[in-house]
Amino acid sequence: MSEYAGQDQGGASVGLVAPKSYTFAEPPDPLHLESGASLGPITLAYETCGTLDADKSNAILILHALSGDAHVAGYHRQEETKPGWWEYMVGPGKGIDTNRYFVICSNILGSCMGTTGPGSINPQTNRPYGLDFPVVTIGDMVEAQRALIDHLGIARLLAVIGGSIGGMQVLEWAVRFPERVRAAIPLATTMRHSALAIAFNEIARQAIMADPNWREGHYHGNTIPATGLAVARMIGHVTYLSDQAMRRKFGRRLQDKEDFSFDFDAEFQVESYLRHQGSKFVERFDANSFLYITKAADYFDLEHRGGSASAVETFRRAQAKFLVVSFTSDWLYPTYQSREIVRALKKNGLDVSFCEIAADCGHDAFLIPNARLTSLISSFLDRVTHETGH
Repeated sequence: MSEYAGQDQGGASVGLVAPKSYTFAEPPDPLHLESGASLGPITLAYETCGTLDADKSNAILILHALSGDAHVAGYHRQEETKPGWWEYMVGPGKGIDTNRYFVICSNILGSCMGTTGPGSINPQTNRPYGLDFPVVTIGDMVEAQRALIDHLGIARLLAVIGGSIGGMQVLEWAVRFPERVRAAIPLATTMRHSALAIAFNEIARQAIMADPNWREGHYHGNTIPATGLAVARMIGHVTYLSDQAMRRKFGRRLQDKEDFSFDFDAEFQVESYLRHQGSKFVERFDANSFLYITKAADYFDLEHRGGSASAVETFRRAQAKFLVVSFTSDWLYPTYQSREIVRALKKNGLDVSFCEIAADCGHDAFLIPNARLTSLISSFLDRVTHETGH
């Protein structure tokens, strides 16, 4: 998540929203995972805003990135000053207009923001799962979301929308449940991680596992691996930015001093900033969840999904209309990866729109107020609604 998340850009707020939860996969009917393991019961944290039409045709599922949560817009309490993470995009009169659409956002499987994950209590032991929690995939996350959508009585989603790992979930929805998705909007994402992306994730995971307080994942009730998790976040945060953004924001400026101190304190502003981001992250996120979610992202591969020989073959199942968006300065998931998605979709004769947005803020660009992105999403949803007669 970005430091910019929650900044507004016109329109009204959805106001107060209530956290909700749905529990399913109760024994003897657990969720069967792609790894071959089973998991249950599972609780999903979710939030909704807007009003569901009588025919339940106006539902949009928003899918968050790695460290996100279900709190996509609005406020939990009247006195709160920080809204949901996509406040600028979701709300009355905004890009995703809650006067027209019923918005659902659920926390992903394996997270620590209200949904069952490695920090949850294992009913077999009455202790937190830790590394006894089974490895989950993007597909498993989508299966859990499908259970929630079934619970809400929605047969077909007007759209699924998400950026980064959320964009992976969008693509998975489009090929796993093609008959249930009218439109798909993957933002700043990829069909599979590059070696570079996997490498950064592995360095971050090793930072956590090298922390002596990690205790092979069983640190609950003890000192948490704060140093390792903070370093992991610092590594990840660099990949979300860009050279241009960092030059503009920090350059080589020193923090609260005029000359070098010739020691290893945080002297440069960028050093201080990264340490601050790491410290903030430790306060709100679980180290094991970080391990599980990054591994799920690394495993994601639409080129070889279910025995497919290519992404073109994988996307043969898709039926949705697509809007694919990339950003010029995103070096984590560069535009060429979005173009690969577009080519595979077009080879299947699908309705595909594509836009590369000029932005100098890196991978986090989809979280930062951007009039072009707002207009694209709003116009695309208008078209889908009109063309589908809903």
